[in-house]
Amino acid sequence: MDMFWKAMIGVIGLTAMTVGEVRAEEAPDMKNGEVIDCRYEQSDSGTSSSAFPGDDVFRPLMADPKQPQFFASYQSVQRREPTSTVKGVGKSVNVGSVGFGENFGFYTKRQGCNGWQVGLLAGVFSQFNLDAPSSDLINADYIVGIPLSWRHGAWSTRVRLYHQSSHVGDEFLLENPGFNRVNLSFEEVEAIVSYEHRWIRMYAGGGYLIPRETAELDRHRVQWGVELRGATVHSPVLGSMMPGLQLTPVLGADFKTFEELRWIVNHNVIGGFEWSRPGAKRRFRFLVNYYRGFYPSWPVFCRCFFSNPPTPQTRLDFPFLFLL
Repeated sequence: MDMFWKAMIGVIGLTAMTVGEVRAEEAPDMKNGEVIDCRYEQSDSGTSSSAFPGDDVFRPLMADPKQPQFFASYQSVQRREPTSTVKGVGKSVNVGSVGFGENFGFYTKRQGCNGWQVGLLAGVFSQFNLDAPSSDLINADYIVGIPLSWRHGAWSTRVRLYHQSSHVGDEFLLENPGFNRVNLSFEEVEAIVSYEHRWIRMYAGGGYLIPRETAELDRHRVQWGVELRGATVHSPVLGSMMPGLQLTPVLGADFKTFEELRWIVNHNVIGGFEWSRPGAKRRFRFLVNYYRGFYPSWPVFCRCFFSNPPTPQTRLDFPFLFLL
């Protein structure tokens, strides 16, 4: 933990010293009079160095359940085993999941959309038991870290050091006084490499746990995925009320496997529609989500609702996503 915070303070200090010397060598690249969002478009014209950029050179992983973003979803979770030790939980459970998070850029240096960026990421991922009379908070995962991203043409990568801690909800503990609480806290180094070609994107990488409070956790994780983006068209319904609104069909799949979970692959597939506006950095998505595997917050959640060691689950989501 000490190493993590020293690294974070060092990066923030270095960024603060750099900001005083930041200058734009040329105007940012434009397309049809609009500033390009380098997360979703590519350009190699115009050189710039700037503090606090509004976008990134690495596109967020659309189907990653732990991607910091704003979302709310209803989840119908089906357990693989028939019994549960948790009060009020049967073979299936209805869960409300909400998340708040963003990747905040500190400094970037680019040639068009090619270059590098350093920033700060933070996110909260919470789950609520909708079958309980007061929709009890089950668990909340908190993450904070430092991402370093880089792009050259169709290739991009993200390396990040982040801390995660998980906390069981107070209402859940009151309803289940005999629950064996797990104090989960760790730091992980993660690297993802991505390649984009027209309407398809593929990525792969992994993570490695460094000093962790839960010492029995195995260290290694592997991740890969694919994203498909259809043709962007004028929104046929909302476009008449909101001029310039665009609609894009999207489909994505993310796969993760953990040494701790015997390398069983977790599948997360999403599909739906994305609304955006030219020149705007915010996008709204309505998605249907199918997940099969260990629950993403398995170190706490699965020990609450499922077996120990946990077994894979099946989940169907209907989320609204508001992506920054």
